[in-house]
Amino acid sequence: MKRIGIVLAVAVTAAGCATMAADTDYGKAALDLMKADFKSKGPATLDRIVNQDEAQRLCSEYPTERPKEVAEKIEAEQLKLVKYPADGKYLGKWQEGEKIAQNGRGMQSSDKVGSPNGGNCYACHQITKEEISFGNIGPSLYQYGKLRGQSEEILKYTWAKIYNAQAFSACSNMPRFGHKGILDEKQLKDVMALLLDPASPANK
Repeated sequence: MKRIGIVLAVAVTAAGCATMAADTDYGKAALDLMKADFKSKGPATLDRIVNQDEAQRLCSEYPTERPKEVAEKIEAEQLKLVKYPADGKYLGKWQEGEKIAQNGRGMQSSDKVGSPNGGNCYACHQITKEEISFGNIGPSLYQYGKLRGQSEEILKYTWAKIYNAQAFSACSNMPRFGHKGILDEKQLKDVMALLLDPASPANK
């Protein structure tokens, strides 16, 4: 009899835990924890956590795989947000673009508010043959311009991809450099030149 009582007590406890687990919104709990624990400092703010835009919200809702219609919705809406150069000129100075690609600073709590950000491009891509320390999360961009040329279509596509990668790949790991103001228009032009200028080491 005592043994039966113990088994029943364990079963009731387990059922109670299962009910609590089923009733817990772990996404909300995690968000509440981040809000309580993370403190804004300098350019590192709670904005991405507290004020998610629609794309961020959907990517949080579908963190690994998402329905085709959701991915298409994200891409279509993000493409509409791309702002092309006001003067119609896409290429700046590749020398400055290389500095931006090498620079991993920016938007960290230790950075000065308003200081220019880097692109940290080499963290994910190969760009020049000389650079041997690069990541491979993204595709190699070595000889990007040499292989693709400088047609209007390529210029617009490359600009849009750097400006807002989610316009072509929903929930891409690549930052939305232009859309989120990580890089300004001049910096974007310089990175474009690094990729597309025939004189750039990326195209040698």
